[in-house]
This record gives sequence, structure tokens and C-alpha cells, in this order.
Amino acid sequence: MSNRSKIGEFFRVTKEFAGVIPYLNYRQPDDASQVSLGALFEDTAAKFPDNTMLLFEDREWTYRAFNAEVNQLARVLASRGIGRGDTVALFMENRAEYVLSMLAVVKLGASCSLINNSLTGAGLVHCIQVSEARACIVGEERVAVLDEVRSDLGLENAAGYLWLQDHGIEAMPAWALDARSEMAVMADQNLEVTREITAGETALYIFTSGTTGLPKAAVMPHRRILAAGQAMGAIGFRVKPEDRLYLCLPIYHITGMGPGFCAFIAVGASVVLRRSFSASKFWPEIQKYRPNSFIYVGELCRYLTMQPECPEEKHNSLEKMLGNGLRPDVWDEFKGRFGISRICEIYGSSEGNVTFLNMLNKDKTIGAAISKVALVSYDHENDDIIRDANGRCIEVPLGEPGLLLGEISDKALFDGYTDPSATAKKIITGVLQDGDRWFNTGDLVRQIDVGFAFGLKHFQFVDRTGDTFRWRAENVSTNEVGEVLNQHAQIDMANVYGVEVPGAEGRAGMVAFALEQGAEFDVESFTELVDAELPIYARPVFLRVQRNIATTGTFKLLKTDLRRQAYHLNQVDQDEVYVRRPRSDRYERLEPTFYQEITSGQAGY
Repeated sequence: MSNRSKIGEFFRVTKEFAGVIPYLNYRQPDDASQVSLGALFEDTAAKFPDNTMLLFEDREWTYRAFNAEVNQLARVLASRGIGRGDTVALFMENRAEYVLSMLAVVKLGASCSLINNSLTGAGLVHCIQVSEARACIVGEERVAVLDEVRSDLGLENAAGYLWLQDHGIEAMPAWALDARSEMAVMADQNLEVTREITAGETALYIFTSGTTGLPKAAVMPHRRILAAGQAMGAIGFRVKPEDRLYLCLPIYHITGMGPGFCAFIAVGASVVLRRSFSASKFWPEIQKYRPNSFIYVGELCRYLTMQPECPEEKHNSLEKMLGNGLRPDVWDEFKGRFGISRICEIYGSSEGNVTFLNMLNKDKTIGAAISKVALVSYDHENDDIIRDANGRCIEVPLGEPGLLLGEISDKALFDGYTDPSATAKKIITGVLQDGDRWFNTGDLVRQIDVGFAFGLKHFQFVDRTGDTFRWRAENVSTNEVGEVLNQHAQIDMANVYGVEVPGAEGRAGMVAFALEQGAEFDVESFTELVDAELPIYARPVFLRVQRNIATTGTFKLLKTDLRRQAYHLNQVDQDEVYVRRPRSDRYERLEPTFYQEITSGQAGY
């Protein structure tokens, strides 16, 4: 870098840092403080009553109007016996009524369990039951799915089911209460109980990405969701009342809900909410609604760069974006092609105590850590942390990937899951000294040199470790997928792992298994099982039918060679390899022609 470039970078970073300073005085409230998400929303509605709050499918609401509806629905819930300390499950697509329901629940001092709307069957039952929900708010669009498992939920004798119409195609079921009809006769003023709720009470349950329908429920106290919105969103987006967010991420995930939705309603800004992401409709809607902010996961950005140029992407209104998983090789193209001036990559999780934030707008980095972290040596072969002769973890040098740990302290709490055993498994002790406690993120991260940065260390995400990989912006557990696939009559030991696909974010699922001698693989029944029991992102893309399954002496499945060989036809000996093409409803034998499309990055994954 020339001296002139260095000087220019110095002034650019100094300007960025100056822009951050106004937001650095945020302090996370203590658990006894009488602050909550519901109170925050009421304060915003009082301060900016006529600001546009929400735009959804050609409907829009001011803060005043939306707050009135929230209060009415809260009173409907209260009339059904829901109150402080209870839990209400929410099963609905991304739409205005989802936000309405969530805010109504938390205004009562109850907890809202945000259920992944792609779940079915046993997974859906598990998520509703693990949070001990007394009632369920269900959208018209998910009623049929819920009805299939309703007999397993046991909610009929509790507060029951509230139904919210969507397009009016399906009639309200006889077993539910029409929430809109009930709201019509309810008062719309604020409720007294909202001001009594404290920061330490549970606001939400946000589920980690489950694969067999057995995700873990991360506990989200009000202080955590307020920090995600007021602090992370404010520093990253530097959000102002006149800003407008384009939100197409699922708001049952922390990224869409916290630094997305909550950050904008904290200051009286506007949110354009979409049911789901659409690459073809993205830029036309940006031109229609004119948002200046976008919250993303990296996969969405990659999809957009793969689209042919369109007139709507030119002179677009987007100025700043915040999210996670934007690959370094996509970063420059996205920023340059679409004219984005600020990309704030973040790192964090629903349950974790580790947060990184690219507050200085540096390229290709997750930014600086907000709390104390350590990167330690990791044994990939044995899926374990490496310790020295004294039993201490070994920190890796600059530039080398290490397992990311976050120190657990009064300033960086780990609230854990509803399952105490799952919480305990994430805590590592004796990392650097006796008695210390650290949260294991399960991620590999490296420190990188980004030039002048006011002494702040910057980092870059590398990969997931062990038995988890990331695909379609979701974490996939190989063990949980394997448990589902082992239900197939022909499979005893499904060996599941992630493999790289050129041009695609993360790793695609692949499974290897052996059949009995002379057996012909029943691909149709396998497909039926996969589609019935696994969400789309957890369904294997590749299948490898082996002659023998390799295991260790303790029957642990070997994966190192399988990951390396992947689906490469010249490395799988005489094994059969099947593939599921993008948007296909079946598996087929992988032939050389399509293999070449995959390896050249042209297969469309």
C-alpha cells in the first residue's frame, strides 16, 4: 500500500470510528432492571406515533396503530389465562401477524417460543413441548401441519390455540379461537404489567438449527434481545428514525429478530417485511419500497451476485447492510456491483456469549470481539481440543485457524438452553488457568491483519468443527441426520458429513452407507423418508452407497477420507453416488456430465 493509500485509509477508519462513538455508551441492563422488549416498543410508539413502523404485502402500519393491535391481542391472550411467566408457541410464516403475536406475548410478561415454520411431525412437537408452552398461536398457512400432531401436544385443556387468518383460503378449524374476532372487542391501551417486567425474565426461546426436529431452545432474556437490537444493531447499522430495513430473513432466528427487527423498532425506523427471500423479486422490491438497509446471511448475497444484471439493481436505495456469512470471494463483487458503502459483518449465536462486529467497515472480516475470546488448537481427526502437558489449551498464532472460545463472566453471560445437560456440554473449563469457564462456539476462526484499526484485533470465520456443518445458512448436525436416515429399512449406520460444492456457501450434506450383499437401493422410499423427516436444508444432497462402512474400534464412524473423496467420481472406487439436483424432488445417479457442472460451479446450488 502506498503512503497516500495509507493516509487515506487512516482518515477513512478514523471517520468510521468517530461514527461508532455515539453508540458505545450502551450498557446491558442488570436482571432486576424494569426494562423489556414490550416497554421498549411502547416507548417508541409514544415518541414516534405517526412514523411508519411496518410494511408488508401492500399493507402498512404506523407505530400508534400497530401498538393498539398488539394491546388488543395481549388482552385476548390474558383472557385465555396467559400471564407473566407462561410460554406461548408461535407457528407462522414471516408476516405482520407474526410480529403482532410476538409483541403481544412479551407485553404480558410471558415468553414467546419462536418455532421454525418449516418443522413438521416429531420436530414440531418437540419444540412446542420443550419450552412448556401453554398455548399456541398458529397462522392459517400452517394449520394443516399443526393439526397432524395436535393430539400429541396436550394443549386443549390449557389456554389452547389462537388462529390468525392469512389469505382466507382455509377456514378456521373448530379447535381454535379466531384471534382477530376476539381482538375487535378488546381495549387498545397499554397494559400495566408491561412496565413491571424485568430484564432478566425470559422474552423469547430461539431454537438452534435442528435437523431431526430436535433443536435446542436457547433462552433469550429481555436484556439479551435488547442488547442485540439496541447495541449490535445500532453500532452496525447506525440506525436512525428515517431509515428503512428490508427484512426477508426468518424472524424466528436471532439475526432477523435482534439486530434486524428489534434494532429498527428501538428508534422509530421502518421495517419492510417479506415472507421469504426471492432473488428475482429482490431488486424490484428494493425499488418499490426504497429501503436503505438490508439484513443478510451470506447465501442470499451469493444468490444475488449469481443473477443476471437487471435494470432495478441500478441506482438502488441500499446504503448499508448487516449480517453474517458473507464469503470473502463474494464480498468485493457484491459491494462493487450493487454500490453498497457499508457492510457490517457480525458473528454470534442465539445462545452464545461471543459477539464480533465489523464496526469499522473493514472488508472481509467479522470484525472485533466485543468480549474476551481465545482461539485454541483443535484436533480435526479426533474432534477434540488439544491441550499441553499442564492440561491447558494452546492458543494459535496470528493467521492460523483455532477453535473459538468465549470467556464466561459477569459481563459475558452464557444463559444456555432449556436442557441443562446441553448447556453443560458447551462449557469448557481450565482453558488458560484453574477455575476459568469458557463457551465453546464449535467454530474455527482466525485473526487477520486489516491494517490500521485503532488497535482492535480483527477476525475471519473459517468453518464449523466436528459433527456440525453449515448449509443454506443453517447449522446441520450430522448425528441427528444420521438418526433419521437409520430409520430406513436398508440402512444400519448412516455416516453423514459435509462436503464443499464450488460456488456454494457452506457444505452440502452427504451420507455414506452400506447395503446388504446383492441388495438394490430403494431410492424412492429413501426420498420419502428424507422429505418427511428432515427440513430442506438438512436433506443430503449426495448419497454414497458403499460396499463396507469403516469404523474405529469403538464403532465411531470414520469421516476424514470420506470428506476428502466427497462425490468425486474418480475417488469413490466402485461405490454408487447419487445426487439431488437443485429444486429436484428425487435422487438420481451422478453422471459425468452433471459432475462437471458441479465441479465448475455451474450446477446451481
